[in-house]
Amino acid sequence: MRKLCVVTSSRADYGLLYPTMLKLKQSNAFQLQLIVTGSHLAKQHGNTIDFIKKDGFKIDKQINLNITNQTFSNVNISASKAIKGIGEALQSLRPNALLLLGDRYEILCAAMAAGIYAIPVVHFHGGEITEGANDDMFRHAITKLSALHFVSTQAHKSRVIQLGELPKNVIVSGALGVES
Repeated sequence: MRKLCVVTSSRADYGLLYPTMLKLKQSNAFQLQLIVTGSHLAKQHGNTIDFIKKDGFKIDKQINLNITNQTFSNVNISASKAIKGIGEALQSLRPNALLLLGDRYEILCAAMAAGIYAIPVVHFHGGEITEGANDDMFRHAITKLSALHFVSTQAHKSRVIQLGELPKNVIVSGALGVES
């Protein structure tokens, strides 16, 4: 049985990953592992980890980043905690692959930790553009750290290939939100 580890850091990525996680949980071919971090563990963001538990998912590791005021300094501290905590979790869980979605700094930290442990990253929603935010920088960095790419459109596939990724490793799967 292949162990696939999902990292979720916010209600936004969890909502999109939920159908995939549910299918993995029900599969006989895969063992779902789950790392929960970021705003899921923040009271000011509604402790959304409770939704994950209510949905019946086993949480293998929780990495509390103590997200409070999102100043540059605080984000830097949270990022260092994320790399350390997710790295330790990956060392313990030993997944065959890490599934990541999106463009947040916590997800970039997960991709970096996986790279250090030579764990292949499967990235959803690469190649997209978000104007006026740091999202693109993080998303493109996650793309470069990933081995397999599931993108939502042909234009996004072209952008991922322009970043130097092998065309055979970029799959147009559509947007995960369509599942919901």
